[in-house]
Amino acid sequence: MRTKISHKKVLVMFFDIISLLVSNAVAAFLVHKFLPVTISTPEVVKMALIYAALCFLCIYIGGEYRKAWKLISYKDYITCAVEVIIGSVLFFLVIHFWRISSYHFFDLATVSFCVVSCLFSIMLIVLIRVFAKYYFIYLVSAGQNEMMKRALIIGAGNAGRILALEITNARKEGKKDFSYTLVGYVDDDLNKINEKINGYYVLGTSFDLKEICRKYAVEVVFFAIPSCPNKRKAEILEVCAETKCEVKVVPEVSSLITGKSILNQTTKVNVEDLLGREPVELDTTKLSGFIAGKVCMVTGGGGSIGSELCRQIMQYKPSKLLIIDIYENNAYDIQQELIMNGVANSDNLKVLIASVRDRKKMQRIFEAYHPEIVFHAAAHKHVPLMEVSPEEAVKNNVLGTYNVALLSDEYKVKKFVLVSTDKAVNPTNVMGATKRYCEMIVQNFSRTKQNTEYVAVRFGNVLGSNGSVIPLFKKQIESGKPVTITHPDIIRYFMTIPEAVSLILTAGSIAHGGEIFVLDMGEPVKILTLAENLIKVYGKKPYEDVDIIFTGLRPGEKLYEELLMSEEGLQKTDNQKVFIGTQIDIDDETLEAGLAALKRASDKNDSAAVVKVLEKYVPTFQHKTNQ
Repeated sequence: MRTKISHKKVLVMFFDIISLLVSNAVAAFLVHKFLPVTISTPEVVKMALIYAALCFLCIYIGGEYRKAWKLISYKDYITCAVEVIIGSVLFFLVIHFWRISSYHFFDLATVSFCVVSCLFSIMLIVLIRVFAKYYFIYLVSAGQNEMMKRALIIGAGNAGRILALEITNARKEGKKDFSYTLVGYVDDDLNKINEKINGYYVLGTSFDLKEICRKYAVEVVFFAIPSCPNKRKAEILEVCAETKCEVKVVPEVSSLITGKSILNQTTKVNVEDLLGREPVELDTTKLSGFIAGKVCMVTGGGGSIGSELCRQIMQYKPSKLLIIDIYENNAYDIQQELIMNGVANSDNLKVLIASVRDRKKMQRIFEAYHPEIVFHAAAHKHVPLMEVSPEEAVKNNVLGTYNVALLSDEYKVKKFVLVSTDKAVNPTNVMGATKRYCEMIVQNFSRTKQNTEYVAVRFGNVLGSNGSVIPLFKKQIESGKPVTITHPDIIRYFMTIPEAVSLILTAGSIAHGGEIFVLDMGEPVKILTLAENLIKVYGKKPYEDVDIIFTGLRPGEKLYEELLMSEEGLQKTDNQKVFIGTQIDIDDETLEAGLAALKRASDKNDSAAVVKVLEKYVPTFQHKTNQ
């Protein structure tokens, strides 16, 4: 067969054979005692041996010795009973046609003998399995600090084979952190089925995954096909999630060239793995000339987008990177990360704690360092919180953007790149309205200012960013609480943080001023589906192990987000995934009047007045406090 049989199962085989022999002998004794049948001892021994051989063969062919004890259920007990019945029927036919005993076909003694043998055998066989499961699972494992987890590898290619060797070696060396018992592989190459690779068989294809995991009591599944297309990868991982196994993924091929152990590099499934969308490939050939040797500033540099901007910018060797953030903990974290990775030092990195609201402080920074490229990522972005404190959204988002954008022109910054959002399109909430006003500032400055090229980059929700639904869902699942979703039909566009940042950098490199760059983000994702898949990744069943509760749309929240406003057209760029929204004329006097009104209302901390001003000066803003 396909896999090795452990010493524990050999022991069970031995007890099964003894049980079958005893059952047949006891049946012969009872029939001889209560019915007028005479049978010799040699006949009893011969029939017991034949009976045990036939029933054992049926049980073995049925695969009962290749199932793991912890997954044995009542269905397996029934299967064993059926196999014993088949063996008993075969025995019944043998003793008649071979005439090896004193029994006659279909007389009372013969039928009674076979039925009693069968009943006794079923009872003992089932009891052995109940005891074995209890003993091996509950008693033996209870005394072990680390149980060997049964593992299956998806992919019998190079990565899978190396992983199998590492698992085997780790087990031999007794490494507790990697204590796995490998049961085999699955691979969609039909030519590999039943092939033995590094001592383990290819048990089937990915289409057999659920049955294989059930049959072999798999606890951990390793996805070891680094080059697998994302769509197919998502399909396989969804099946893995349904098995309730822990799932780990071998990293991309580029990550495997480091020489480190593959086993050490395996990670848990990310939600982006389940989305099934291919990563957006952006043309980064121009980025080196765009960034190299220049002073770059990132406001909000400690945030999820800002910190990734810092990581990617440092790859292109700027003369200096200025990280501006009001929250010192995040700024410190990215500073230390860049230093530890060996890409930053005191010469090319400066971290400054400052608020973009503080015009004088920002002016001192511009005066001291004269940045050539500014990436403006500082913003309040939590929709519900900004509904409660709209004046804070205006102070930080609108007035902060105005400060940095105006200083960029005064100090002759070459490029100013605003990080915007799809919530700025036909906004229904305060946060979206403030970000739309930021876009209006950028588009106005691109027309009226001469020293700087201004550009905005708009994209959808970013997976794993601060405030996104994924971290919240994970916390809810890990704490055993229900997952909360506002509406069952709500959908969103998603992208990864590296994708978003690549778009920002690419947009900055090709911008000429006034553009709003939009990424083709593919099909939107239903949040409910995302939550269900995430629950499955944790090895749980939605609505059973983890409930999903719908809380109702929050004030200002849409069922879906848009990437363009109706009055904007789309222009193609050299990159098929990046488009440019047509520039919209912004009246200077209206923009300045709106800014003055917003400043007055926000300085008074008058929330109602702030919302009214936004409604007046952002034409597409339709504030919705209830859905």
